Amino acid sequence: MTDKIERIKCLIIGSGPAGYTAAIYAARADMHPVIYTGMEPGGQLTTTTEVDNFPGYPNGIDGPAMMIDLQQQAERFGTKVRIGMVTDVELSKEPGGIHKACVDNATWVEAETVIISTGATAKYLGLPSEQRLRGGGVSACAVCDGFFYKNQEVAIVGGGDTAAEEATYLANICKKVTMLVRGDEMRASKAMQHRVTSTKNIDLRYNTQVDEVLGEQVVEGLRMVNNKSGEKETIEITGLFIAIGHKPNTEIFKGQLDMDSMGYLITKGKSTKTNLPGVFASGDVQDKEYRQAITAAGTGCMAALDAERYLSTIEKTEEKEVTTN
Repeated sequence: MTDKIERIKCLIIGSGPAGYTAAIYAARADMHPVIYTGMEPGGQLTTTTEVDNFPGYPNGIDGPAMMIDLQQQAERFGTKVRIGMVTDVELSKEPGGIHKACVDNATWVEAETVIISTGATAKYLGLPSEQRLRGGGVSACAVCDGFFYKNQEVAIVGGGDTAAEEATYLANICKKVTMLVRGDEMRASKAMQHRVTSTKNIDLRYNTQVDEVLGEQVVEGLRMVNNKSGEKETIEITGLFIAIGHKPNTEIFKGQLDMDSMGYLITKGKSTKTNLPGVFASGDVQDKEYRQAITAAGTGCMAALDAERYLSTIEKTEEKEVTTN
């Protein structure tokens, strides 16, 4: 005798702002959502100390506290939040088909709809000093955290369009921005390069990498090294921004869902629909442009509404077939 596999009406993979917002809407629509949190319950915001740009918090809030609020709101409407990571999926290609997901390489569940909110992981340099000071002055989002370094001296690492855009953003609010580019030229578009080089308070350093981030509890300085000459230099800064890219958490969906060259899930038009019926994507896993908590939450809402409409269409089709027969 085999154990019966649990059937879920709405399975949500990931527990950031997108996942919890999807859960709130899905629960209110009587879809009885189940969330599997993943390895980082609460998503990237759990590593952010201050959130000042999410509506509804006039005095700001720290990231972990905000995620607890979102979780409790989702649970208030009946969402089941489970600690666990979806490690494999078998997604149906047929309308009305049942999707399967394996949790922690052990337990399989079935779902009528799946909302993917697994997010994207910021790439870091991997230095011990950098990791130790994440949340203490080291950030991977200048737009999120730059405000806290107004009129201060900061540094940014990266040479692509994102780094160039964030460097000029920081230059508008910070006293000085030191920009570290690993190679002897930037990878950013010519227009973005010109914007950087024409901004007076950006100190552009080519062939330069981070040797160590200085400070015990918060960032106090940066030791840089020229990767050609080997010469080292120390500067005083209060914030270090890493802008070397993000990696969408989509590994388990490869070969089943359409992705772009970087691995971000492709959604249809203005919807959250993927190429498979009943499977939807929300948040940073399908958004490489904005990557903000509020935009992730917005697409979480959209995904739940898309899933609700999908189920309604399937149910009407089944009723029609029963009536016809």
